[in-house]
Amino acid sequence: MENKTKIAGSILIVVMLAISGGVYYYVGHGMAAKAREVAGRAEHEEHARYVCPMHPFIVRDKPGSCPICGMDLVKQLAGGGATGEGGEAGSGTLPPGTVTLSPAQLAIANVATVEARKMPLVKEINAVGTAAFDQSRQAKVAAWIAGRIDRLFVSKVGDTVSPDAPVAEIYSPETVSAQLEYLLALKSREKMKALGIVEAANDGLIESGRQRLLQWGVREDQLDHIEETGKPIMSLPVYTPISGIVIEKMAQAGQFVEMGMALFSVADLSSVWVELSLYEDEFGLVKPGQRVEITSKAYPGRVFEGAVTYIYPFLDKESRTVRVRVEISNPDLALKPEMYVNALIKIPLRDELAVPVSAVMDTGKRKVVWVEMEMEVGKFEPRHVTTGMRVGDYVQILSGLEAGEKVASSGGYLIDSESQLAGGTGHEGHAGSGGIKNNQPASGKQDVSVKPAHSGH
Repeated sequence: MENKTKIAGSILIVVMLAISGGVYYYVGHGMAAKAREVAGRAEHEEHARYVCPMHPFIVRDKPGSCPICGMDLVKQLAGGGATGEGGEAGSGTLPPGTVTLSPAQLAIANVATVEARKMPLVKEINAVGTAAFDQSRQAKVAAWIAGRIDRLFVSKVGDTVSPDAPVAEIYSPETVSAQLEYLLALKSREKMKALGIVEAANDGLIESGRQRLLQWGVREDQLDHIEETGKPIMSLPVYTPISGIVIEKMAQAGQFVEMGMALFSVADLSSVWVELSLYEDEFGLVKPGQRVEITSKAYPGRVFEGAVTYIYPFLDKESRTVRVRVEISNPDLALKPEMYVNALIKIPLRDELAVPVSAVMDTGKRKVVWVEMEMEVGKFEPRHVTTGMRVGDYVQILSGLEAGEKVASSGGYLIDSESQLAGGTGHEGHAGSGGIKNNQPASGKQDVSVKPAHSGH
């Protein structure tokens, strides 16, 4: 009995010692872990720094305000603003150059995101030009015979003329003689017919005389008049080949002229040309038949519409422009040759992936956008893109982005500054990172800005 009591006491002592050791172990281990956590936090706090959200080069080791803008400095722990290559934030490995912004930084920097999406774009080209004569509607009124101008029916530049009314009358002894010879041949033929004689040679003489007078500008109705009256026309009328306005007058009444000498220049201004100057990065988009809107300071609010009819095959080496011809209907003669005009050409494009111009940061060597990571508000990764044409406030994205991805449309410079503060090297550093998604060279198509998307250029 006494032995059993001793054994039970020994077992009780062993159990109590085991419980005491376990309690000591767990309590000590917890205290040590807590101590390590406190020490780590203290060390973390020691490495904290304070930066200005708007001027990230202002760095202090204590709270305060920015000496430039007066904003409160934002606390930034070591590695807390951005992750370098292989850095981690939250869970998983983030892409190189990823930047993490706090809600306060997002608000202060006014960071906004927009979704990259495909949209119908209309390229607008603004150009200047000059109204000009339609060369297909110009003519010279020339003397078909040598002689003296007896009468002028056009007294000044600006007179309106038409083919129905003569512009001058010319006396020519040579044409009078030719008419008399023609009349004599006609009378000879009538006499032979009365005698019952048919002579083919006489008919040939009549026909050659008739053709000769026609070549000198005598009309068919005038020949009929000569045959009916049996008298020559002493002063032959001169007609203009087209209707229009006299733009140059070279003849005077009483003047002697030679055959082929120009008397007037006539232009039909019911249609005019407008010749535009387009830059090298613009004229490739324009095709014959393209609709063009023309405006002039002379007629505020009025728009003239025309179409491109010709693109000149050479480039002006000084202005580096190509001339484009536009034909405009001008029934009321509102557009005057040599008038300066403005032109707007709208070129519809197919649906293109585009983002706001403000979302693209151009480093000179690379074009970068900051893409917000999915399900991670405040986390942005740099992405190199190749841009195309600029259309208004949007720029075409040829590669580097996919539809649906969100990019920072404002506040991108703060994000870039945070990247540099966290050990990144800015745009050029991102350009050298080998792991960036969809990295594209900058040798793609460059921006083509319109005015003011060309003059965007």
